[in-house]
Amino acid sequence: MRYIADVPTTPAATDPPLRPSVLTSARRAVAVINAFAGDPAPADLAAILRAHGEPDPVALTAEDVDALRAAAVLLREVFVAPDTDGAAAVLNRLLRERTGPLRLTTHGGATGWHPHLDHDDAPWDDWLIASSCLALAVLVWERGRPPGGSCAASRCGNVYLAQGSGIERRYCSRRCATRERVAAHRRARTAGPRAGRDGDDRLN
Repeated sequence: MRYIADVPTTPAATDPPLRPSVLTSARRAVAVINAFAGDPAPADLAAILRAHGEPDPVALTAEDVDALRAAAVLLREVFVAPDTDGAAAVLNRLLRERTGPLRLTTHGGATGWHPHLDHDDAPWDDWLIASSCLALAVLVWERGRPPGGSCAASRCGNVYLAQGSGIERRYCSRRCATRERVAAHRRARTAGPRAGRDGDDRLN
């Protein structure tokens, strides 16, 4: 269960901190999904959430990790959808089945105003789905394309976030792209002589 820190009784000297941006929330979703390519410990996931703007306390239990794993499986469907319509259909289903009505909150004055689709003390998995769906839906709205994709590298199952309106990505990282280019080059070099020998055999 998530708990929002108590609000200080004395007014803060500065404005309340802003919550993570749409892009930060979307990147957080990607990081959590990809973390489950392995077997992350509660501390590993807590570090990911902090790195993407979630304030302390971030105290996760083994049960929270299991729930977040199930949430990550659902969110992965957005990234492996074949096209924009498919991604939107997954988001619509998750928004309908796993989130509440859109509202604005400050968590009792602890943060700046920002939209929520879950309760302030919602469990971690409900929060991840709601905040991620909201961010990913905005990206589909703004860009008119899927918010991301699944790495095309044969030995990688990571998802990635699309980079604006530029050339469509196929790989989660330069490392995967380079590895696939090298593998394709080796396959072509190996197949070349064999194809030539096959051709000679046919001619004879």
